[in-house]
Amino acid sequence: MQRVGNIHSGDCDRSATTSSKGIMTKSSVAQVAGPNLRLRLITPADAPYVYALRTNPHYNRHLSPVTGTVADQRQWIEGYKAEEAQCRQLYYVIERHDGTRCGLVRLYKIEKDQFTWGSWILDANKPRKAALESAFLSFGIGFDHLGLGMAKVDVRVENTHAEAFYRRLGMIETNRTAQDIFFDYPRKLFEELRATYLKLLKG
Repeated sequence: MQRVGNIHSGDCDRSATTSSKGIMTKSSVAQVAGPNLRLRLITPADAPYVYALRTNPHYNRHLSPVTGTVADQRQWIEGYKAEEAQCRQLYYVIERHDGTRCGLVRLYKIEKDQFTWGSWILDANKPRKAALESAFLSFGIGFDHLGLGMAKVDVRVENTHAEAFYRRLGMIETNRTAQDIFFDYPRKLFEELRATYLKLLKG
């Protein structure tokens, strides 16, 4: 698999070889699909959904605060698209196969052999096993399609539910502060668990 080095426009459109290895069914980072969910790149039209989700206290307790308006959110997405084109950041809407939006997830700080994973939210429209499926689809983009070797993840100390989920995935704690716990997720661990979790998702 080709590694991402000096990233140029168009690199995010190169073909992936994931259909025989994982749960992706479309060989592009623009959209990937699993048994129950698909991830597609965010568009400015998603601004009202993103703003509503990120300002909802039920979902945003463990995320950085959002200020401004829906128009500001749209402007941010429009600006983000330049980073998407250079494959520096990939921001996804999580959808059920009927098109119902049910969450968000982001890959950012995409560098030579690693990326940071976060901004993960699932709302009340999520199907069963949505956490596992959306996580494996999005990590698969970084590991399978981009060919990167390491994911960096952090979680707020009080977000014990997410922390437990990350540990079940095999993530390795590297550091902690009074506010955050930092994890590494090597590609090797993802690949070792791929078959197990694919079986769970299809079961």
